[in-house]
Amino acid sequence: MAHKKGQGSSTNGRDSQPKMRGVKKFGGETVKPGNIIIRQCGTKIMPGSNVGMGKDYTIYSLIDGRVEFERVGKNRKKVSVTAG
Repeated sequence: MAHKKGQGSSTNGRDSQPKMRGVKKFGGETVKPGNIIIRQCGTKIMPGSNVGMGKDYTIYSLIDGRVEFERVGKNRKKVSVTAG
């Protein structure tokens, strides 16, 4: 029974900050260049035309336009921005 108990505040002080992931602009919404459309882990949704992807897989708009989601194959999605 030589376990140290107590002084819990120093051993319990680990918790990561929230990452605020998810879809930020939905289909049909207008975006400006640089607007973040999706924050994600990995390429759950692939980048299409007129969008860029950051090193943390954030998808953002490159032009003024409307957001469009489309299916690619059976279980993939792609997001694009169309002008107008």
